[in-house]
Amino acid sequence: MRVGGAAARDQFQGCKLKRCVMLIFSPEVVAEPIIYNLAMQFGLTTNIRRANLSESGGWAVVQLEGKEKDIDSAIEWATGKGVRIDPAGDQPEA
Repeated sequence: MRVGGAAARDQFQGCKLKRCVMLIFSPEVVAEPIIYNLAMQFGLTTNIRRANLSESGGWAVVQLEGKEKDIDSAIEWATGKGVRIDPAGDQPEA
């Protein structure tokens, strides 16, 4: 049986996926628990792949795992807090 259209889209929305992003922190937000809140508020699994942070700002490459709608909501929330988020592509296993 083939599933298509809205039913397939609704079924896919429930699947977990992984997305790698680079979070870029300004001095104003670097001390806030942004990555922690991505996990707690949006039910995501976060995996920090690389990072370079100091009191003056920095960046972190983070793998986000969860439902697509939750990842999108988390990115929107973090952007609203002042974090710049760019796609990071696939990161090699460490």
